[in-house]
Amino acid sequence: QVQLVESGGGMVQAGDSLRLSCTSSGRAVSYYAMAWFRQAPGKEREFVAAIAWSGGSTSYFDSVKGRFTISRDNAKITVYLQMNSLKPEDTAVYYCAAAYRFSNRDLSKFPYDYWGQGTQVSVSS
Repeated sequence: QVQLVESGGGMVQAGDSLRLSCTSSGRAVSYYAMAWFRQAPGKEREFVAAIAWSGGSTSYFDSVKGRFTISRDNAKITVYLQMNSLKPEDTAVYYCAAAYRFSNRDLSKFPYDYWGQGTQVSVSS
């Protein structure tokens, strides 16, 4: 059974950096796309960033452009989220997602099939 496991979250101060990782376990060895979402207390889950496995095209939510970078390791089936210049507004549980099948929809609205349990990111001022 496919499982996604996030790691790298923690408590940091504004301006600091964190690097999140998401690894896949189970039978699946590759996906069409992988993405990061986040959900803050009392807020709806929102898209953060995504990357297509073939070609490496990316998509970012406006509030993180220029600060966050998504990347992937083809051999390890791992996706990363490098987060720089963190702000208190970035505080949330960050979830990794993966899509097994192709879709014509934009990566930010792609129908992702698998989800991780999340990793907490807390940014204090």
